[in-house]
Amino acid sequence: MTATIIDGKEFAARVRGQVADHVTRLKTDHGITPGLAVVLVGEDPASEVYVAAKHRQTVEVGMASFEHKLPADVTEEALFAVIDKLNDDPSVHGILCQFPVPDHLDERRVVARINPAKDVDGLSVTNAGLLASGETGLVSCTPLGCLMLLRDEIGNMSGMDAVVVGRSNLFGKPMAQLLLQENCTVTIAHSRTRDLADVCRRADILVAAVGRAEMVQGDWVKPGATVIDVGITRIPHPDKPGKSKLLGDVEFASASEVAGAITPVPGGVGPMTIACLLANTVTACCRAHGLAEPEGLTA
Repeated sequence: MTATIIDGKEFAARVRGQVADHVTRLKTDHGITPGLAVVLVGEDPASEVYVAAKHRQTVEVGMASFEHKLPADVTEEALFAVIDKLNDDPSVHGILCQFPVPDHLDERRVVARINPAKDVDGLSVTNAGLLASGETGLVSCTPLGCLMLLRDEIGNMSGMDAVVVGRSNLFGKPMAQLLLQENCTVTIAHSRTRDLADVCRRADILVAAVGRAEMVQGDWVKPGATVIDVGITRIPHPDKPGKSKLLGDVEFASASEVAGAITPVPGGVGPMTIACLLANTVTACCRAHGLAEPEGLTA
């Protein structure tokens, strides 16, 4: 068996197209432009590249983009003042602070300062609690993106066995909650799970997000299973000196011979994160104005 490759890049482009269509309707029918604000503290090169990509894609779908770049030595008080101003700004529907932040700032306190209704990263305790209780909130972007890919690939997931390898608050726990809402039977596994390979082998849906390059081998995969690889590890490229290579948590070559469908790294889950950030911003905008939410872009 050779697995179907789940093209996250192509699917993310479709999501951005849906977002752009909804933004156009909001402007035309209601005179509303969704707005996304990004706060960047310091000058981390990787963060700057990521923020630039967010700005470009935000503008491309017709939304307003607000960027706030603060010095690395900014005080918590000054950072919170910026966030408070954005919380109160009706033209801003989504707020995120790009992480990591300098060590003197507490990421948990930063997230807690953002209005949960504008927390388009879905990281706040409030939004996590809403998801866990089956209520309406904003869902963390990467789990939401994985859910969209699974819905597109599988359709009805009711009754399927799903295993999420990884228990982080950022991904593993919300991913498990989303799969429960799809009526899957869900197991959260991790590095200390006994007989981890055997646990993975029973999964109709296997989601790997443990942060260990190529930990999940092909013989851990149930024949025909759908495999979502969330991991990303950068290593020196074996054939190109000075270049790097990206690896996922799944050993792709062997797993793709067993799985029914699989996401590659790169080009799988990664492109979905910003696309879902844009989708969450449109969703937050619609909720703020009491309007119908875009179909297919929420959990």
